[in-house]
Amino acid sequence: MLRITFYLVLCSLLIQCPANARDFPNIILIMTDDQGIGDFSVHGNPFLETPHIDRLSTESTCLENFYVHPVCTPTRACLMTGRYNYRTRAIDTYIGRAMMEPEEVTIAEILGQAGYRTGIFGKWHLGDCYPMRAIDQGFQTAVIHRGGGIGQPSDPLDARRKYTDPILFRNGVPEAFTGYCTDIYYQEAIDFIRGSHAAKQPFFVYLPDNTPHGPFGDVPNDLYEYYLKKDIDRTAWGTKNAKQDFQPKDADFLARIFAMIGNVDRNIGKLLNALESMAIADNTIVIFMCDNGPNSNRYTMGYRGSKASVYEGGIRSPFWIRWPSQIPSGNSHADVSAHIDILPTLLGLAKIPPPETLKLDGVDLSSLLRGERNSSVDRNLFIQSHRGNQPSEYHHMAVRNAKWKLVHPSGFGREGFEGQPKFELYNMLTDPKEKNNVAGQYPNVVNRLKNSYQAWFSEVSSTRPDNYVPPRIVIDGRKENPVTLTRQDWRRTSNQGWGNRGYWRLRLEAPQTLNFQCRLPDNRPADEITLFINDQPIKTIPTHSDRLSGSFEQVDLSPGDYRVSATSTVDKKSEDVFQIEIDSKPPPAP
Repeated sequence: MLRITFYLVLCSLLIQCPANARDFPNIILIMTDDQGIGDFSVHGNPFLETPHIDRLSTESTCLENFYVHPVCTPTRACLMTGRYNYRTRAIDTYIGRAMMEPEEVTIAEILGQAGYRTGIFGKWHLGDCYPMRAIDQGFQTAVIHRGGGIGQPSDPLDARRKYTDPILFRNGVPEAFTGYCTDIYYQEAIDFIRGSHAAKQPFFVYLPDNTPHGPFGDVPNDLYEYYLKKDIDRTAWGTKNAKQDFQPKDADFLARIFAMIGNVDRNIGKLLNALESMAIADNTIVIFMCDNGPNSNRYTMGYRGSKASVYEGGIRSPFWIRWPSQIPSGNSHADVSAHIDILPTLLGLAKIPPPETLKLDGVDLSSLLRGERNSSVDRNLFIQSHRGNQPSEYHHMAVRNAKWKLVHPSGFGREGFEGQPKFELYNMLTDPKEKNNVAGQYPNVVNRLKNSYQAWFSEVSSTRPDNYVPPRIVIDGRKENPVTLTRQDWRRTSNQGWGNRGYWRLRLEAPQTLNFQCRLPDNRPADEITLFINDQPIKTIPTHSDRLSGSFEQVDLSPGDYRVSATSTVDKKSEDVFQIEIDSKPPPAP
């Protein structure tokens, strides 16, 4: 009902928009993965060179105090919806906690309805199966990998950990590509832009690259060799204890990360040159940001923390926005802003009114960016993220306004928090590096921000009153066939990492006959496999001759909700299977 109402309202509102869709600005949103605030030469990194990003920064307006979540899925949900991720179900990064509610309305859906061509190239990480894929959420073209990154359990089994010559998914269909993943994303994006320009349609290009996220074994070799020769030392490691010797392996690790970032930089140069060659740079908005802090303890401009931290180094991102015909270059704004502001701001810049039925948490900063006003209204921003199936009050959170930051850094890896929080308070005007905790000196400020947080937590966590169960994967051969279930989207029933026990929540909206192809990881062959539906064993079969797979044919299921799992057994030891591929067939004739 929410989605139907959204479309009706949007269609009526678009009557107010320019009659010719070509009047809209083009939009390119670039977001790197695990690149921190200090991973730029323009920010003083002593070894890394990012000339094309540096150029973009000088031609842009900068939001100095721009915030994201400390890990990627929550940031992506906020970015796509303009809403706090607790409203969207996307509260963690894996095992069923990174699946965004399909009823959420994305920026791609709104822009697509307004006449934009929409494309994503890189990392989605908000659900791998229908109806949660990028192509189900407003993107007309998608060239992406599954899950949270290449090298994770959602990889196709014949292409695991391959950044070079990867198997990616073009509009849901696996395809073997040639080249390095970042080069592929940018070339696909440029081709998409050329097609949109030729068709005289505005475009929204979302470029969420998966680098410099690990694994780090497959990086651009020429850049890797270049940085190995730079004699990298501990100054690139930021807060690393000076008493600890900087090992050759540390320099090698940083050279790999810098090679990935250098490759992104090259591709941004290629992208900017392509816009100029098509003579569309002046009317194209280009945004650059990161999804969270750096994925290792390295140079962060002196800010405390890294990825997964709620200190500044973990949640502070660069934000540069370039629109030569409308946004002045070289401006910088100190207003506190965040990922939730991007959707309303882009709509404001394009002069597309947001549907009145859409409850947004972000604010429209378009007039600030255009230079039409000097400052936005002061407000409290809330950042909270941790492992677990549901939000936990006070756990690993921060509240930030123009002057103050209240922090409770209780640890991202913990799945819940109990007890009395030990808050830290920092004056961000005088102590942006968070060195002097003044909570004891300003108890009234602590209480005021704590009360604001409590009201926020109560409101956003009540958006999903069903205890944050993941959305169900819908099996519908007309929408997706086959469907691949992986540990990315299962509900873990054991308590370690990805888990070796788990199940998938499925829904069938029509009777179907399904074939289940169960696959095991290469290093764990098995003798037999048992398929369970709603915790009841359906059948036990011997594995195929490869001992890594088994097939259950012609399983007839009625419409309804299901809990599906399968268990493999070898030497009387059991473990739930790694991937299940479901091929749906029409039901047999009566």
